[in-house]
Amino acid sequence: MAHRFTIGVEEEFQIIDPATCALRSHVMQLVSAASPDIVEQVKHEMHQSIVETGTKICENVGELRIEMHRTRGELVAAAERAGLQVAAAGTHPFSSWIDQVISPGERYEHIVEELQQLARSLLIFGMHVHVAMPDKQTTIDMMNMVRYFLPHLLALSTSSPFWMGRNTGLKSFRTTVFRRFPRTGIPEQFESWSAYENFVNLLMKLNCIDNGKKIWWDVRPHPMFGTLEFRMFDVTTKVEEAVSIAALTQAIVVKLHRLYERNQSYRLYRRALIEENKWRAARYGIEGKLIDFGKEAEVPMRELALELLEFVDDVVDDLGSRSAVEYIHTILKDGTSAERQLRIYQQTGDLKAVVRHLVSETRGITEPRVSSAHAIN
Repeated sequence: MAHRFTIGVEEEFQIIDPATCALRSHVMQLVSAASPDIVEQVKHEMHQSIVETGTKICENVGELRIEMHRTRGELVAAAERAGLQVAAAGTHPFSSWIDQVISPGERYEHIVEELQQLARSLLIFGMHVHVAMPDKQTTIDMMNMVRYFLPHLLALSTSSPFWMGRNTGLKSFRTTVFRRFPRTGIPEQFESWSAYENFVNLLMKLNCIDNGKKIWWDVRPHPMFGTLEFRMFDVTTKVEEAVSIAALTQAIVVKLHRLYERNQSYRLYRRALIEENKWRAARYGIEGKLIDFGKEAEVPMRELALELLEFVDDVVDDLGSRSAVEYIHTILKDGTSAERQLRIYQQTGDLKAVVRHLVSETRGITEPRVSSAHAIN
């Protein structure tokens, strides 16, 4: 591959009080407890009960795997030094957004001023996957093509069945909370980079946004990084799930790019149709059916996931990501975090037990299967 589709991941974690299992607005204490090895990769978010980590730019999924184990492991250690815990799930099972403290800073003040209760209630935790792009026009063409696969990827990441103490009946309630924000969801199709740029500039001219980062689509050209940024995922509880889903995302991009280089294109579907699948993914996760628009038929998500693995099969060896991508089979067999949380709740009737499970799974696999979890240069 002439262009290296380098990859990076950002994850948002819940800051948990070990005694009550509730969220704690203690991000400053956690960040100050972070070791020098990770301090530049940890930052606060709008709510002080959220802490975000970001990997370095990784040349391949093998590097990403080591890096994600390292950042999670360091974060868990920092939390424990501060007398706290961290958990990875799209929503907290019972804590209310009303009780959370908003972080200081002009950026967050502006968001709260503009979006009011929508901003205050945005107590959700996501994962963003960045894949480097060769040029601007390719970025737009890839964005148009990958839109079809966003519901499939969302279904594999679902980890938010609970909201403010209730079983919502959805596998990703986080998706519906974020949907309230403007400029979210599946993007429209753009015929060129200049058409996209004109759209962004028009919104800025009309004081809808002050910069491109306030376009919060499920996939977007990142305004500064030169990446295609995938934003619709729930943060996944197990680190291996995160690595696997990031690897599959990269593989889809690379496969589509190979077709694109041969002047072949993946069929483009209307935004409204893809939104139908996104709703199904948020509601049922991997347990439901998505629509195969080519066949005009409902197909079980598990079958579509296997078709997706087959679709990318000829690029994963070149990417060195076969073992990571094949972990998707484990997700299909064991269920996503949403299914596991619901099983714990069914067994115990106790949402605190669900939080303890999340903390344990988030912490549980922080040691990589390699001899040294060193930082990636």
